[in-house]
Amino acid sequence: MSKARNKFSMLLLTVTGAALIAAGCSGGNSGGENAPDDGKSSGSGKKTEILFWSPFSGSDGPFMKKIVDKYNGSQDQYKVNFVIQPNGEYYKQLDVALSTGKESPDLMIMHVDQVPTYASKDQLQPIDDLATGAGINKTDFAEAATDYSTLDGKWYSIPLDIHPLVMYYNKDLFEKAGIAAAPTNRTEFDDAVQKLTDKGNGVYGYAVPTLWPQQFIFPTLVWQNGGELWNGTDVAYNSPEAVEMVQWLRGMVDSGVSPANVQQDGENTLFLQGKNAIQFNGPWMKSQFEEAGLNFGVAPVPQIGKVKQAVFAGSHGFVVPKSVTDEKMTAGIGDFLKYVSTNSMDWAESGQALASKPMLESDAFKALEFQSSVASAFPYVQFAPNVLNWGTVSEPIWGELNNALLGKKDAQKALDDAVAKSQQALKK
Repeated sequence: MSKARNKFSMLLLTVTGAALIAAGCSGGNSGGENAPDDGKSSGSGKKTEILFWSPFSGSDGPFMKKIVDKYNGSQDQYKVNFVIQPNGEYYKQLDVALSTGKESPDLMIMHVDQVPTYASKDQLQPIDDLATGAGINKTDFAEAATDYSTLDGKWYSIPLDIHPLVMYYNKDLFEKAGIAAAPTNRTEFDDAVQKLTDKGNGVYGYAVPTLWPQQFIFPTLVWQNGGELWNGTDVAYNSPEAVEMVQWLRGMVDSGVSPANVQQDGENTLFLQGKNAIQFNGPWMKSQFEEAGLNFGVAPVPQIGKVKQAVFAGSHGFVVPKSVTDEKMTAGIGDFLKYVSTNSMDWAESGQALASKPMLESDAFKALEFQSSVASAFPYVQFAPNVLNWGTVSEPIWGELNNALLGKKDAQKALDDAVAKSQQALKK
């Protein structure tokens, strides 16, 4: 299974995904022989220590560690102890820590679509006062992420980044087909994939994935076509708007633009081999394509639907457990987050588009062509429906969508079955 799939399945499904290769260690907050017994509160002349958890157990971990190390070296009042928990086990570990209070973090990274669930369990504290005390302004961050994490008028998460679905394309195949620019709408896309398909050489315009990353693709298409996943009271992904988009995807298989029965990561394998001209995936694929030596471009996902431009996205943000009440600790957390909000270019270097507006507007960020392209979609990104336990509720979509894309069921039947299963999950 691909590293990218494991890394982001948890964000999409809001349930724990398959374990990634751990690039860090678990453990508590150790302040050395001179640290106080609790390892956190400081005595006279001693630093206040902050235990910071993250799930960055892939190649992104060192980039966050670099930020933490620079912060620790920039002042002598606080020390942030950065701990990486294996991504696939992150929320299991977090649940244990928050419920037992043992080795519980003082600060943690949380995917934005997890915030409503943890806030509903009364395990997070609003960060409005902490932000005000640190001079952190809500208006200095991308609105999509702050709006989503504001519940009943209280702000729960300071965003670090936003990672929307993007379009990768093979520049060599585009040049060979005489296509000068990346498609921006459905007409251009349909025309391009026909020109890019070369069946004699086993080259496809767009290999339709039947599994991951449909968790990003399907919602994007539904929203673009004027549909919804949740209508305010019930699941709604069997609408005519959603069915049409599934039929459009399957149509590329029927016409030969895409191979049939694309297995997990099959579209990515073909892209790496130069046999798939276009791929919709996340910013996290950038390093893999670069390491493979591909001549690729990146652009926003075209507006395939008939109604509006929209794209599914995820986001990492900083949250604070409700149990953290020590004033020195909250002041230290605020100081660190203020630092990150204006000193996070190292995180951008990992391939991420930053959520901080001062960073987005900086010359250093604008010079990053890839990340700037990703950030251009921020005005119309959308996150998973703000519904408790959405991952469990929506899980039936992916199996039924797979059935439709493989031709085992027609689109309407598959999505009707998905809705019926989801409604059962809502009753539990």
